[in-house]
Amino acid sequence: MGSYLSTATSKTRSVDSDEVHGSVLNKRAKITTYDCGSYSRIIPTLPDELSFQILARLPRIYYLKMKMVSRTWKAAITGSELAQLRRELGLTEEWLYILTRVEANKLECYALDPLFQKWQRLPSMPLFANEADSTGRTRCSAFQMWNVVGSSIRIADFFRGWFCRRYGLDQMPFCGCSVGVADGCLYVLGGFSKAVALDCVWRYDPCHNLWQEVNPMISGRAFSKASLLESKLYVVGGVSRGRNGLLPLRSGEVFDPKTGLWSELPEMPFVKAQVLPTAFLADVLKPIATGMASYNGKLYVPQSLYSWPFFFDIGGEIYDSELNSWSTMPDGLGDGWPARQAGTKLGVVVNDELYTLEPSSSLDSGQIKRYDAEEDVWRTMVPHIPVHDFTDAESPYLLTGLHGRLHVITKEANNNLQVIQAVLENNTGNDVPEGNVLWNIVASKNFGAAELISCQVLNV
Repeated sequence: MGSYLSTATSKTRSVDSDEVHGSVLNKRAKITTYDCGSYSRIIPTLPDELSFQILARLPRIYYLKMKMVSRTWKAAITGSELAQLRRELGLTEEWLYILTRVEANKLECYALDPLFQKWQRLPSMPLFANEADSTGRTRCSAFQMWNVVGSSIRIADFFRGWFCRRYGLDQMPFCGCSVGVADGCLYVLGGFSKAVALDCVWRYDPCHNLWQEVNPMISGRAFSKASLLESKLYVVGGVSRGRNGLLPLRSGEVFDPKTGLWSELPEMPFVKAQVLPTAFLADVLKPIATGMASYNGKLYVPQSLYSWPFFFDIGGEIYDSELNSWSTMPDGLGDGWPARQAGTKLGVVVNDELYTLEPSSSLDSGQIKRYDAEEDVWRTMVPHIPVHDFTDAESPYLLTGLHGRLHVITKEANNNLQVIQAVLENNTGNDVPEGNVLWNIVASKNFGAAELISCQVLNV
């Protein structure tokens, strides 16, 4: 929605609400792009320019109820002008979005306002089923049921079924969808349904509080990795179904939210996987992308070779969007990138520093490490994290950056989910003594038997 000139303001000049933002008001175009039937002001006694200034300063947690005031208020709150004004004024808010699996066939999403410590449950994702078009390509229909959206298993179990042929692919009930963010929206991408890798993409718009299907990916893929770089959403790797089982994907693609179009990336070379001594090992040990982080203006993709029950780190590769090419990751970074579990490596960038979470040999702790680019080593920053590793859980803990600080999301034995923040005191060296780390509980909620799947942060 654009700003517009009301009947009253067409006869008189707009009055600036304060000196600081006066220039912003004067620069805003006085036209409208939405129609609420017969015209009415947002707040009857005020010009709409001032009404937008008021709405922009209210906490976003109130917007859901404010939309019910009137059609005019709903149009104003869900429109693009209010979101643009909040960005101009520096009033956007970072919320944490957590995806959980409640049952074998159900995925639920929650949003946390960390300032007010309030949770909001997102609308349920639309249900659909995959179907093949006349070209044989997998497509998705928004009008049919997708009965496995939340059903997922750990990628280690996934590959165990692949190599051991313990299960037929048609009987393996999992999803393996990826989650990413772009342009202030949450995206859920691909996954498996009835042994078919899906190319479909669903987007959650927090302003409208709804899910919408967008253009599908170029390739169907499950267990792929997604990350945001320069306002575009990148998806790389994953697996699809081949003639003799599962096929690891070297391909990648990028989504431009402004055009809604996908573009192909050069294939990942998997350079270190090409030096295997025999053809037998090359056939048995499959290269997979096990993580991805947007760091120093590039995409960092750690990689592994997997043959159940063995898991080998083989470094990784870096994608440069300006050169549109891949290069080999430094040895210390790739080989030392800790694995949370077979096939999954956590990585998050906070204040331009790359962090990861390394599980310990016990089931109730872990440590946070930071990458030292100058010496090409991972350094321990937090030696002990109070997390619980439930072996049956797909993601017993998650790592994210929120308000410029590291946060860990974990579940306790009583099903209470906690979002905790590590506050480092007197941090003068590379290593942080455990006594200098204070743990603050930002928020908690009982999710019952729900399992953690993924988390993302949106700044809206």
